[in-house]
Amino acid sequence: MLENSVELYPPTNPYDNGFLDTGDGNRIYYEQLGNPQGKPALSVHGGPGAGAPQRPVRVWDPECYRLIRFDQRNCGRSTPHASDPTVDMTLNTTQHLIDDMERLREHLGIERWLLAGGSWGSTLILAYAQQHPERVTEISLAAVTTASRNEIDWLYRGAGRFYPEAWDRFRDGVPEDERDGDLLAAYARLMENPDRAIREKAAADWLAWEDAVISNEPNGVPNMYSNREVDARIAFVRICAHFFSNGAWLTEDQLLRNAHKLAGIPGVLVHGRHDMGCPVQTVWELAKAWPDARLHIIEDSGHAGSEAMQRTSRAGIEEFKHR
Repeated sequence: MLENSVELYPPTNPYDNGFLDTGDGNRIYYEQLGNPQGKPALSVHGGPGAGAPQRPVRVWDPECYRLIRFDQRNCGRSTPHASDPTVDMTLNTTQHLIDDMERLREHLGIERWLLAGGSWGSTLILAYAQQHPERVTEISLAAVTTASRNEIDWLYRGAGRFYPEAWDRFRDGVPEDERDGDLLAAYARLMENPDRAIREKAAADWLAWEDAVISNEPNGVPNMYSNREVDARIAFVRICAHFFSNGAWLTEDQLLRNAHKLAGIPGVLVHGRHDMGCPVQTVWELAKAWPDARLHIIEDSGHAGSEAMQRTSRAGIEEFKHR
C-alpha cells in the first residue's frame, strides 16, 4: 500500500521472518508483523520486481492484524536475484507468483487472508483472488492496473504522446534495428546480456522513462523509480521487461472478464484521477464488474499517491479489521 506520511500507529517491526523453499531453486523471503493471533493480511508489492518495503509498518493496527510481507521471485531478499544474468527467468511468471502466495499461506497455517497492494500488486492480487476466491476475506487495491496488453502498450508507447522527448530516449535505448518493433521484448533481450554495462544502461533508460511518466503528477516524486541501488534497478527492469513483454501471461482483459469470480469479496479500490501510467478507465470498468467493491477516485493524485489517497486506503484497512 501507499504509506508515506501516514503515522496512525507506532512503527511496527517484524516479529518473524524466513525463507520459503519453492522446490525449483527459488527461496521466497517473508516476514510477519503485528499480532500473531490477529487477522491475517498479505501485503503484495508492485513492480513487478520492486520488492517489499523494508521500513516499519504504520498503517496496520498491530493489535488487530497479522501482516505478512514477502519479496516476489528474484527480487528484494528472495533468491536467486534477477541482477545475476544466469538466473533462469522462465521460472518467474504470474502463475509462479500465484502458486508462491498459496504455498506461503499454507506454510504459515492461514486459512483465509485479506490482500492489499497497488500497481502491479493489484494485478497479482486480482489474478490470485480469481483463482482462489475461497482464500480471500477482503481486498484493498490502490493505483489499480490489470496488466492488459492495452494498458501495457499505453504505459510504454501511448503515454509518449505527452512526453515525446522522453519516449524518444526510451525508444533509442534499444538497437536501431529494433526501434520500430517490440520495444519491451528488445529491452528484455538487453537485460539478459552477460555484459553488466549493457544491462545497467538499459535499466537506466527504462527507469528514466518510468520517472518521466509520473513527472507532472500533482505529487510526483523526482527519480521515484530510479532511486534504488544498482542491483535493485537491474532486477526491477529485468523482471518488468520479462513480464510485460509476455503480457504477464494473461489473456487480454482476463482480469476484467473474470471479475465475477470476486463476487462476495468486499473490496476497496483507490485510484488517482491523474494517474498517467494507469489511466482511471481500467479501475472504473473493474468497479462496474465487481459490485462488492467501492471505488474512490482521488482528485489530487496520480500513480505516486497523495495524503488523500493514503487516508482513503487506510480507512478501508481500518474498516476491514472489524469484519
